[in-house]
Amino acid sequence: MAAKCTMCELLDLLHLGRPEVVGVYLLEAPEPALVDCGPSTCMDTLERELAWRGLRVGDLRHLYLTHVHFDHAGCAGSLVRANPRLLVHVSEIGAPHMIDPSRLESSARRVTGAEFDRVWGAVVPVPADNVRPLEDRVNGLRVLPTPGHAKHHVAFVSADGDCFAGDSAGVRISPAELVVPPAPPPDVDVEAWLSSLDRIAAATPARLCLAHFGVFEDVEAHLERMRARLLEWVELVRGGVSEDAFAEARAEELEREVAPPLVAAYAQAAPSRHTFAGLRRYVERAAAR
Repeated sequence: MAAKCTMCELLDLLHLGRPEVVGVYLLEAPEPALVDCGPSTCMDTLERELAWRGLRVGDLRHLYLTHVHFDHAGCAGSLVRANPRLLVHVSEIGAPHMIDPSRLESSARRVTGAEFDRVWGAVVPVPADNVRPLEDRVNGLRVLPTPGHAKHHVAFVSADGDCFAGDSAGVRISPAELVVPPAPPPDVDVEAWLSSLDRIAAATPARLCLAHFGVFEDVEAHLERMRARLLEWVELVRGGVSEDAFAEARAEELEREVAPPLVAAYAQAAPSRHTFAGLRRYVERAAAR
């Protein structure tokens, strides 16, 4: 079921012009802050969303990043360039990629190909003085290590029960109940991801606040659906399914379980080609071990 977080607001960044694909969360107390910031291609939309709420980029004091993939952190450097007082809070593993994003960009370009600039836009480094590696808590938010989608992934849990889960709790777009795991290469780790789902459940959040896309209160059922689909998909890949067959099965699932207006949003938020590549890399590395 869709809901609202209690101390924040979901901003739709209209990625590539499509609603309910990429969102970020605005926290206005104790100081204006964002959880994730989206890609550089969405910075104009972000500025407009802030302006509608009486804020400018220069009013932001903190940026909390769940992870450094470009759909979540791509415009961090541009935000700091526009607001040199902005502090970027990111996991210790992810921090070097904010300061020098060259390896991250190179990896993403291999996945996205010629579409990179159109999809994600400019990549601007964050000055080291603006980066704050995360510890157990930050400004009243509890920090949960949630690797699996990426080894540097974290989630944030507020005192009133909002869990800003990034990609660790999957993709779900209201009013659909379908939960799918976005699993791009290079460092998907299914065992770690399952443990992260357990860690989120143990934190007993009242709501899951997803970047893709929305706020949901049926936490236990949502996490169980996420777990089941992750296991189902990795077994498909382990069983030797081809990329085309995997994509066809995913498309059929979307057509079966999701209202037509949401099919394209699901496909954009978690492209089957990227997920297949990430899960295949995981299976091959697991077999080598």
